[in-house]
Amino acid sequence: MVRKTTDGMSDWFGWFPLSTFGDGRCYIVPGMGNTGVFETDEGLVIFDVPIKQYAQKTFNEIRQLTNKPVKYIIYSHGHFDHAFGYEPFIEEIKKKGWDMPEVIAHENCIKRFEKYRTLDKYHDWINKQQFASVRGKEQELLVSAHETLDPTIILRGNEDSYSFKLGKVNFEIYHDKGETDDSIWLWVPKKKTICTGDLMVSSFPNVGNPYKVQRYPKDWAIAMERMRDKNAEYLVPGHGKLIEGKGKVKDVLSITAEAMHFVHDEVVKRLNEGKWFEQIYYEMLEIFPEKFKKHNILRPIYGCYRFAIHASYRLYHGWYNSGNPTDLFPAKTDDIAREFLKLNSEEKYLEHAKKLYSESKKQLALHVLDIVVKGTDEKNVETLVEALKLKVKILKEKVQDETSFIAGNIIDNSAYQIKKRLKELKKKFN
Repeated sequence: MVRKTTDGMSDWFGWFPLSTFGDGRCYIVPGMGNTGVFETDEGLVIFDVPIKQYAQKTFNEIRQLTNKPVKYIIYSHGHFDHAFGYEPFIEEIKKKGWDMPEVIAHENCIKRFEKYRTLDKYHDWINKQQFASVRGKEQELLVSAHETLDPTIILRGNEDSYSFKLGKVNFEIYHDKGETDDSIWLWVPKKKTICTGDLMVSSFPNVGNPYKVQRYPKDWAIAMERMRDKNAEYLVPGHGKLIEGKGKVKDVLSITAEAMHFVHDEVVKRLNEGKWFEQIYYEMLEIFPEKFKKHNILRPIYGCYRFAIHASYRLYHGWYNSGNPTDLFPAKTDDIAREFLKLNSEEKYLEHAKKLYSESKKQLALHVLDIVVKGTDEKNVETLVEALKLKVKILKEKVQDETSFIAGNIIDNSAYQIKKRLKELKKKFN
């Protein structure tokens, strides 16, 4: 099943025209990951290159605007959609005999590239899961980290700034953690412009992504406040359209900082009260302020507030998060399900799951169905198939109700895997 992509996700993927702003020599070139371009008398400064599949498109669009040589490429961070679409630029440089550009990044970006090479198949699997609804179920390699354009100017450790001048224009680079530990952002005073990378993605920050390593909500808030203090007129986000006007730029940075402070501080407060994750999670859902729910820049279209609760909790807590010693060294879930089925039949559990579904208690219905799905012998194929079909039906409905692109893909992928199992059962027992 391919999910309908919302208007917000269309912007996230860069399905909008490029735009010129400021003095007419500043450009935002949309791709899967925006590219910010600054034209000076001596050449171009490029902030982020897109995912490899968008590289030629981005290059062509830039070359329709200017023929100036590329002097600097800045990586906001080392994700595939911000640092891998460089090949057309390098091919042009070699063909014309220009000097190679300086490439600026944080040292953790180099470590990220090394991690991607070590875990190449794993990260390919993750990306296919996360973006399956727009790519279908394709199996070819999405992107490879075995060839990278490595940085030549490196910010190290907690060193938080670097500056350079090109064509009488000053460029100031700052390091702050947020979505990643290698993130940097750009301030161009003469152009009154900030380029944020994925510290701003035109929706709720992608903090707490279920597939990814630790992210940093408190540091994210601080980064937003540092940007706000620059009093910029233009903001080039990592994804989404250009944000224009001092008032609007200040507003989106302020509300994002406030939301990140809120989720972090409220989780910490409850940790200090000795609460376990389940209690914290549901309390946090109840107290999420309406002003955050209603603000356009905090729409849960990619990441979401629910993920942010997990991110804040994981900053300070280990994997044992229930407070129930049964969960410390749990039995296999299949074995647990089989024991439940000794207390009552598969048919009774299935009947109860149907009742819960009819009462719109879909999540509870899924938990009960899992007892049947995990504990039933395949020889009882009719009951097993009926349970699997009901689970697919519920998951499809949850996908349609889910606002977060990432969460929707997780649910959608699960439904797809169950469909494959149903085909296998049909083949096996027919």
